[in-house]
Amino acid sequence: MSHGVPAQNSTRPRARVWALALGSIGVVYGDIGTSPLYALKESLTAATAGGALTESMVIGVMSLMLWALTIIVTLKYVWLIMSADNHGEGGTLSLMALLQRAMGRNFFVISLLGMAGAALFYGDAIITPAISVLSAVEGLKLVAPTFDSFILPLSMIIIVGLFFMQSRGTAHVAAWFGPIMMIWFLVMALGGTIHLADDLSILAAINPIHGANFMLTHGQAGLLALGAVFLTVTGAEALYADMGHFGSRPIRAAWLIVVMPSLLLNYLGQGALLLAHPEKLENPFFLLYPDWALLPMVLLATVATVIASQAVISGAFSLTHQAMQLGLLPRMEIRRTSETEKGQIYIPRINWLLLIAVLYIVFAFRSSSALASAYGVAVTGTMVMTSIMAFFVMWKCWRWRAISAALMIAPFLAVDLIFLMANLLKIFEGGWLPLAVGASLMLVMLTWRQGTRILADVSKKNEVSLADFIAMMAKSQITRASGTAVFLTGSPEATPTALLHNIKHNKVLHQNNIVLKVVTEDTPRVADGERITLNRLSDSFTSITMRFGYMESPNVPIGLAAACRPSGIAFDVMSTSFFLSRRALRPAKASRMPHWQDKLFILLARSSDDASRYFHIPSGRAVEIGTQITI
Repeated sequence: MSHGVPAQNSTRPRARVWALALGSIGVVYGDIGTSPLYALKESLTAATAGGALTESMVIGVMSLMLWALTIIVTLKYVWLIMSADNHGEGGTLSLMALLQRAMGRNFFVISLLGMAGAALFYGDAIITPAISVLSAVEGLKLVAPTFDSFILPLSMIIIVGLFFMQSRGTAHVAAWFGPIMMIWFLVMALGGTIHLADDLSILAAINPIHGANFMLTHGQAGLLALGAVFLTVTGAEALYADMGHFGSRPIRAAWLIVVMPSLLLNYLGQGALLLAHPEKLENPFFLLYPDWALLPMVLLATVATVIASQAVISGAFSLTHQAMQLGLLPRMEIRRTSETEKGQIYIPRINWLLLIAVLYIVFAFRSSSALASAYGVAVTGTMVMTSIMAFFVMWKCWRWRAISAALMIAPFLAVDLIFLMANLLKIFEGGWLPLAVGASLMLVMLTWRQGTRILADVSKKNEVSLADFIAMMAKSQITRASGTAVFLTGSPEATPTALLHNIKHNKVLHQNNIVLKVVTEDTPRVADGERITLNRLSDSFTSITMRFGYMESPNVPIGLAAACRPSGIAFDVMSTSFFLSRRALRPAKASRMPHWQDKLFILLARSSDDASRYFHIPSGRAVEIGTQITI
């Protein structure tokens, strides 16, 4: 937690900051940086409602767009929200973890806000690749109208290629993302600047009164246009979510020096073009450029949208990893795609589910204009959740008075709610889709969270005190096996179920026994000196608690080696057996959850990835002992 720019940023050499700023342009700003492809076109199309485009519409909508970028991105995210970091990490779940540490994990409202924000992110994640790639490829219609029939299949081919590339990782091409997106922003700024002279009256949009007058005089069309104006700021959450990769100072520098000026110049240029040539509303972005530059711009736009989509996909992988660590989703297979970059991960199940969802909506909506109706609802919902949690951060973490925190966040929350209401008008035109995805994932998270708690309570009823068990074993004549046995448990004071069943069925106890509890903390990472707590219980029993941050991958063998050797405990992973309990769940006649939710939890538990793979236990050293439990 900090009240401003994280401390580590102030010591970074200037060259390092600029290198990170360039990297952030390629990762953080892909989504918001490709919005000019469709944002103004869709906003003015909604404003005209089938009628003629007027000067007041262009200037009014442009004013709303400029001030949305200023209030939501610059003031809310760059200035305020990015100060609420969790040891340098940002994002909805990081904010939730920060507040849970300050207020306790049993404060359900905070967990609910975090889960809702994370669930809505996935709704956004399936739309961003679709609308971005479609809007870029649609520029081919301007090159040659005969390309129209190829837009849909070509878009789908690009999307399939993008998702198939994920398993190989992007580390080898990611170094090019920053320079390519820098070129993209400079070219956007150039195109807008050239056309500013078409009609300098567009500069009147800097006055927010024009935006307010537009909203007051255009009724429902004005609200629909406002919903489309929000497309200007989609991607703002990425500034906060990717803080851990780049730091707040480089992200802020990139926004203020490169990204925001380029966006403003491009939007103003599009507006000036439309004031002079209203008939060019069909695609004002590409028509900023001369005919000879159309094909190169379409190619550059396609590459930029692929980079933007990549950032969203990587964000989905990272968010899923955090959710698993925080106990909101069942375990899934995680593959590391880079030996040097910690954040480079690939989750096959999420990748293929996203691909199916993206292909479905591309095929169902068929154009970026149709998809614009579905875009924005989920993002505004996430922004509302972030604003509410920011209030709690200021109140509980920064120790502000509640009234002071409320007065600070109220204007931002009011803007978020106005945009949310405007976007809710689009529910029946496609806005229901990201909400349905978000609601489904919210249900999964709530079910998994509640089910694991019930399962823990049921398991406690049959627990045997570990201290009593050790005392009993000391008096017994049970056969001793050479080597070390590790028993994973959620309650180190109780005898692990796998240990009891091993004694019951195999009638053997190892010479060295380690009862291991793995804990996920509410911090992104845990320092090596704080990772291990070791307690020698007897000559043959040791209790170890191993802590990991929610951004870390729990590697149990490496952690045990680091814990045992300094303590004089013999540990060799190839002569150690890791005992895991595999629970076969059955629905109870009287459960604390509805019967359908009980079945959903059991289904999720069965689909959970193998614990040995999740904890990096060698497959030949894992022993699974099954038990049946009714919940």
